[in-house]
Amino acid sequence: MICRILLLIILTSCVCGSLVVNVSQTFYQAEENDNITLEWNFITKTNSSHNLLSIYCNLVTNQELSVLYHVQNGVEVSEFQDKRFAGRVQSDRDALREGRITLRLSRLGTRDSGLYVCNVNTDYGYGSDSCQLNVTAAGDWVERETPHTGHVGIIVGIALMGSMVVALFCFLFIRSLTNKQDFNSESSNEVEKTANGLDGSLEIL
Repeated sequence: MICRILLLIILTSCVCGSLVVNVSQTFYQAEENDNITLEWNFITKTNSSHNLLSIYCNLVTNQELSVLYHVQNGVEVSEFQDKRFAGRVQSDRDALREGRITLRLSRLGTRDSGLYVCNVNTDYGYGSDSCQLNVTAAGDWVERETPHTGHVGIIVGIALMGSMVVALFCFLFIRSLTNKQDFNSESSNEVEKTANGLDGSLEIL
C-alpha cells in the first residue's frame, strides 16, 4: 500500500507543474503526552476545483513510512492512515479551503519523532515541504535540566565567594588608610609638640 502511495506521488509530481508549499515551522520540540499542531501553507486559486485537491502527509523515519493524513479529491480518507495515528489527528477543514493544512497531533510519543513530509497536488501544480519533530520522554527533561541547575548553583557560589573576597579586600584597604591617617596625625602632633618645646627653650634663652 505504501509503495502505491509513493508511486502515485512520484507520477503526480512528474506530470504537474510546480506549486509552492511552505511549512510554518521547520523544527518542533515536544515532550511525551503533549499535543502539537503542524501546519503547511500553499497557494490556492479561485477558479480551481476543491474536488481535485489531494494531500499526502507522512512520517518518515529510518525504519518506516507512516501515513499521517490523506485527502483524495477533496475528501479526507482514513483508510490509508497508519493505526498509530488513529483518533490522534484532527484537521481544520475551513483552513484547508484557505490553503492551510493544519494538523493537531495529540498524545505524543517518542515514536512520533521524525520527518513529516506533506505533499500537495492540485489541478494547477504539485509541491511539498517538510518539518522535523523531536519528542523526548518525560524523564529526559528532568535529567537534562538537573546538571544545568547544578551549574547555576556553582556559578552563584563562586560569585558569592568573589564578592566576599572583594569586600574583605576593601575592608583591609580602608583600615590600612585609617591607620596611616592616624599615624600621620600622631606624627604631626609629635612634630608640633617638639616645635613648641624648641620655641619655649629659645624664649628662655
